[in-house]
This record gives sequence, structure tokens and C-alpha cells, in this order.
Amino acid sequence: MRCITRQSFLIGVAASVAAPRALAFGQAGAFHPRMLLTGAATWAGSRLRAPERWGWELVRRTSAPARAVCQTVRASDNRLLAEPFCVWAGEGEISPLTRRELRVLGRFIQLGGVMVVDDFEPRVGTFGRAARRELARVLPETLPVRLDPSHVLFKTFYMIERPVGRVLGVDHVDAIVRGNNAQVLFLAHDLLGALAQSEISEWVFETESPDPMFREQAARLAVNIGMYLLCSDYKDDQVHAPYLMRRRAAR
Repeated sequence: MRCITRQSFLIGVAASVAAPRALAFGQAGAFHPRMLLTGAATWAGSRLRAPERWGWELVRRTSAPARAVCQTVRASDNRLLAEPFCVWAGEGEISPLTRRELRVLGRFIQLGGVMVVDDFEPRVGTFGRAARRELARVLPETLPVRLDPSHVLFKTFYMIERPVGRVLGVDHVDAIVRGNNAQVLFLAHDLLGALAQSEISEWVFETESPDPMFREQAARLAVNIGMYLLCSDYKDDQVHAPYLMRRRAAR
């Protein structure tokens, strides 16, 4: 399995646009769920620590490297290009993207970057619809499609039957796919809500079901997304069969 190919490509481009500290590229390819900010938005509130928990779950379950501290990056900032992953999350309406935001986000996608769009209120869906509208301005010729259940995203580490977050949501993931890569994942499940913890490590939000397995399914989705990013050339071949079988036997 060849990993970090997307990161290796992006860092070469980032060298011309990012500050020297950013050129470390997420601690040599470590998973880093940066929060994307547009307009006057800030990253605060009950889900503040959720990205850190995301990285922690990835390290604990897979031993893959991850950043311990979440950072934010603005859509208008060229430092967005220094790393290959970001999460655009929120609730409610979104102000139209500026020309610069459109340009930088377009460049991010063109270079192979991956974005997760996470709606905190998926039953209302205002944020998700607004994000789709604005991303249609970024990529006017590429419409979202529904990922097939056999897509590699659902088996990069765990075998997942359907996406789950704080709420059950829809039974599929829509994505903007370019070439063979799903580069924008639209989640209607409030994944960050399922991962959010307080400073004393208590869950901030109850999940839709009190069954602990419900939150576990959300964590597995988060891990699979992280592994999809880090191992973007994953192939569904026999090389992985013994490993997956050992994991199933260990449960």
C-alpha cells in the first residue's frame, strides 16, 4: 500500500506559497484535521476539541501519525495549500465566498487536497446546502455523486456499512470525485458532534442512539477518512486480506 502520495505532491507546491514552519507538512505527513474558516467565521464552541479527538482515535487504533493540536486555516490563506486536508463544518447559512477564497480553494482541490463538509444540524441541512452551493462555484463543472457502498472509503481500515455521526443521517456519502479520488466528502451526520469531548474528557453531545456502538461507528468512520487521506493509493487487493482477517479475529 503506497501512502502519503498526495502529501508528497502538495508539499512541493506549498514551498512556494507557505511560511517556513508550514513546510514541515503536518509533521512529515501526519494526519491533521485543520478547520477551514470562511468569511468572518471562527472556530469555537462545544465541538472545539473534536478535531483533536479525531487525531487521537486514528493514532490509538492504527498507529498512524497525527497532529495533537488542531489548527484553523482561512480559505483565503495560501497556507491552506501546505497540507492536504481540511474540514469545513458548521450550521446555518454561509456567506458567499470571496474571489480570493474561490481561487485558493480551487487551487487546493486541483492539487489533490481533500475536504470534509460536516453539517452540525443535518436534519435542517442549511449548512450542507450552502456549502454545496459555494463549492459549485469553486468547481462548476464537477457535481457531487453518491459514493458506491463498495468505495474504498468504507474499507480503508474498518469495514463500514453506512456512515454514522452524532445522528444516523442519510445512509450514504456524497462526494466530489476527480479522477479516482473523492476529494470533497459531504457528511450529513455531524461527525464532529460525535467526537466532541469536554476538557475533562466527557462526551459533549448525546448520540441519537444510547447504544455505545453508535458512537463507535462514528469513530470508525473518522478513522477510515483519516486512512483514506494518508493512503490515497489504497487498492482493494489481496495484500490487505491477511491483515483484515487478523483484525476481525482480534475483535
